Amino acid sequence: MPITKWEQTAPGIWRLTIGEPQGISPLTWMGVAPKDEALQQMPQVEPPFVWDSVQLEEAGGRFILSFPLNRTEKLYGTGLQLLRMNQRGRTRFLRVNSDPKQDTGETHAPVPFYVSDQGYGVWVDTPRIVTMFCGSTLKQEDTQQEEIRDRNTDKGWKATPVASRVEIQIPAEGAVVYLFGGPTLSEVVARYNLMCGGGVLPPKWGLGFWHRVPTLYSDQQVLEEAEQFRLNDFPCDVIGLEPGWHSHSYPVTYEWEKSRFPEPASFVHELAQKGFRVNLWEHPYVSPQSELYAGLQPLSGTHTVWGGLAPDYSLPEAAELYKKQHEERHVHIGVSGYKLDECDGSELTNNSWMFPAHAKFPSGLDGEQMRQMYGLMFQKMTADLFRSQNRRTYGLVRASGGAASTMPYVLYSDLYDHKQFIRGICSSSFSGLLWTPEVRRARNAEDWVRRMQTVCFSPMAMLNAWGDGTKPWSFPEVEGTVRHYIKLRMKLLPYLYTAFAVYREQGIPPFRAMPFVLTPEEIADAEAKLAAQDEQLLNTTDGAYGKKKAREWDDQYMVGDALLVAPLVEGETEREVLLPAGIWYGLETGERYTGGCVIRVQAGLEHIPVFVKSGSIIPMMAALPHVPAPGTLTEIELVHFGTEPGTANLYDDDGESFDYEQGKCSWWNLSVTIDQDGQYIGAWIGENDGSSSYQAVNWRFAQTRLLMNEQ
Repeated sequence: MPITKWEQTAPGIWRLTIGEPQGISPLTWMGVAPKDEALQQMPQVEPPFVWDSVQLEEAGGRFILSFPLNRTEKLYGTGLQLLRMNQRGRTRFLRVNSDPKQDTGETHAPVPFYVSDQGYGVWVDTPRIVTMFCGSTLKQEDTQQEEIRDRNTDKGWKATPVASRVEIQIPAEGAVVYLFGGPTLSEVVARYNLMCGGGVLPPKWGLGFWHRVPTLYSDQQVLEEAEQFRLNDFPCDVIGLEPGWHSHSYPVTYEWEKSRFPEPASFVHELAQKGFRVNLWEHPYVSPQSELYAGLQPLSGTHTVWGGLAPDYSLPEAAELYKKQHEERHVHIGVSGYKLDECDGSELTNNSWMFPAHAKFPSGLDGEQMRQMYGLMFQKMTADLFRSQNRRTYGLVRASGGAASTMPYVLYSDLYDHKQFIRGICSSSFSGLLWTPEVRRARNAEDWVRRMQTVCFSPMAMLNAWGDGTKPWSFPEVEGTVRHYIKLRMKLLPYLYTAFAVYREQGIPPFRAMPFVLTPEEIADAEAKLAAQDEQLLNTTDGAYGKKKAREWDDQYMVGDALLVAPLVEGETEREVLLPAGIWYGLETGERYTGGCVIRVQAGLEHIPVFVKSGSIIPMMAALPHVPAPGTLTEIELVHFGTEPGTANLYDDDGESFDYEQGKCSWWNLSVTIDQDGQYIGAWIGENDGSSSYQAVNWRFAQTRLLMNEQ
């Protein structure tokens, strides 16, 4: 049956209520205000299909909402997906789950939001599991006779025939559905993020380098390791403590282990004096040994995890107990944030642990709803805790969902496949999520460098040494290369910080996959050229179910508007790169490329392929040991690349508080023009209300590369 009850809520955004949705949802729980001013400035559009083609029906006690597909349409999103980026032809069972190794849709951060390269997106705002059939099903009336082929004789046979619709299984009680227009994919995602409050702006220190120490380190061992960063000339801003800081873990107490940390306040203060922030690992399941146990027991679910309570944090009284204890024991002494582990549950690993879907909670939520929402609840509680102190935080979380774009958290996993970790940077960009390809261990120096290079061009540059005690200098033969890229990250801080500020204001992700900047036609043209060049051999699995999937370009991505990153993994010395139209330069090689095609580049271990678009202006600063404290003035260098004029923006504020929300921030428009004598002229235009961190501006014009000794 066609739908007639769509309600327009903002330019290019429509809402539909199906059935009678119950209780909280990601959007209502987050309680964020849409960025109305930014949304109003976006163009009024219609979806790229007629409204009557959207269908709603009931089947098996559930609602099925469906949208039309054309034959070449690609679908992205559905949250953090490590195994593929284009979801066309796949069924996505969007349940929160740890460490997915099979391509079912289950993931640390499932978001029932898909975005089409034709310029629209659909989001189901519900605390329930949603199943999306992304062109993986065919109704009888939609089946084309010419698509029915004989697998024995026809090489064109496909295991997944081309379907004509997306079908979404809506929870039995119903849900609120949002439809977002474009006209481009980038604008669809921007509208989604802006409706969810815009993007997060981390504290500046969060964009520095992070190091997590081994589990059972004492305060003195942590201090000694921090000092080694300074002595070895490696920048570092954040030291992360793993489970051993707790007096009891699995389940946890949230209380300091006195034998290892006898004076936590002094310990945190001493690290702060040396320029280090402290981040604490925790998980949700409260130990009987915790001072919180008695108060939380009647406010918890019917089932325990590892013998610990699973508190119902949808209840204000439970959240207040948690926040009061964390404020007194952590935030008050200077702790800067949290690593929120294991709020996802597991049936996909060697062990199963989590409260079941039939668990009951005092609020009336069941285990399915609580599990889908738990990661969001912890993000919101801790973010609110720091906001109440007018302090920004930045941390790690292992479960998330819809409406999370304002949350100061980066996703991670216990998986460790480097290519999947690169894909995670790309896939998360469609759904208001951030992802870190954290470094832990390495098979050899090559693997070590390639992982370090990738993580330095990600939302959080982190070495997680909790298990084996690795250091950035653990492979002496490549120590210089690793130091070089950590310092390059520090130099790029003004550029990265501005990209996050654009995310906050305009909803455009700071790290984004190639479909954000390439049209479907450009991608299709590149893929056609590759298909003509490459003859793919089949293995037995491919032979059974069709040829290998097409190249998705899920191993390269944009950082801001100007930089394209194309990582290499262990064993690779060259790769193909899909360059958008225009002139590009190798950021560190200076080699000139004409875009609009696929190129092949070689890179020794000392380089990661990074490209900068001609005309770009990259704001850079010195590679300091840590991010300067608020009020510290530093020089900024504005590096113009190529021979053509260009423009860019630069943002700054105090880097730590929420005072920017009251206008205590600065935006500048940067431009490079060429006068009649052929001389380059740089302009810095904007207001400075005293919130700037920059005391001097140095221009460099017509550059083609960054030299090693300049970084």
